[in-house]
Amino acid sequence: MDDEKQRKLREGAGDAFSSAFELIVTPFLFGMLGWFIDSQVGTFPIFTLGLTLIVLGYEVWRLFSRYAADMDAELEARRATYGRSGSTGEVGV
Repeated sequence: MDDEKQRKLREGAGDAFSSAFELIVTPFLFGMLGWFIDSQVGTFPIFTLGLTLIVLGYEVWRLFSRYAADMDAELEARRATYGRSGSTGEVGV
């Protein structure tokens, strides 16, 4: 495997790990914040569930929108090179 492929593989693995980490840790932290607010106010599940679900929904939305943007960019890159059969400019089949 050449260096470019290894770099892309490591970059993809790093992106996947950071996305998974954000998807788990961020709602957990906001859930803990909601739990603290609920313990101070005396309304146990309201802020805990509310903050956790809002942040989880945001993280899922962000993950899907980033994925859609990446797929659109990949599609445009493939469309830009589609039909090129070499340096002669002829359209390949």
